[in-house]
Amino acid sequence: MKKFLLPLIILVFTNCGSDDTSKDFTEDNENEILEFIADNNLDAQKSASGLYYVIENQGTGATPTASSDVTVAYKGYFTNGSVFDQNAEGITFNLSQVIAGWTEGITYFNEGGSGMLLIPSRLAYGNAGRSGIPGGAVLIFDIELLEVK
Repeated sequence: MKKFLLPLIILVFTNCGSDDTSKDFTEDNENEILEFIADNNLDAQKSASGLYYVIENQGTGATPTASSDVTVAYKGYFTNGSVFDQNAEGITFNLSQVIAGWTEGITYFNEGGSGMLLIPSRLAYGNAGRSGIPGGAVLIFDIELLEVK
């Protein structure tokens, strides 16, 4: 009996360790975003989904829908300022093919508009993360909506 009990105890304890793939980052993300907003003296709006956005320039052109093709110049970074991606010339994509935070957030701007999206992990890459973006990460994007097609 002792032969089976020790391995069973070890198995139970190793499987009860920290597993960030099941952690709920909602509260941590909210606190991190609110701290970033306060530290940077931002005038941010919060949507019903939990996305925060800052409109620096509304723009005067067309307003995209969640299924529009758009061209966006952007810089993506973490709340500590570390940049993980950027494209200053602009990249074209359909808003239905990107993370939920972009699908929603870009629609708050008109063509020619610019501002910031503060995206909790549940509207980005969730708990799993992706290519240099850790699970549970808040993502910040400075964006400029160059064109709505």
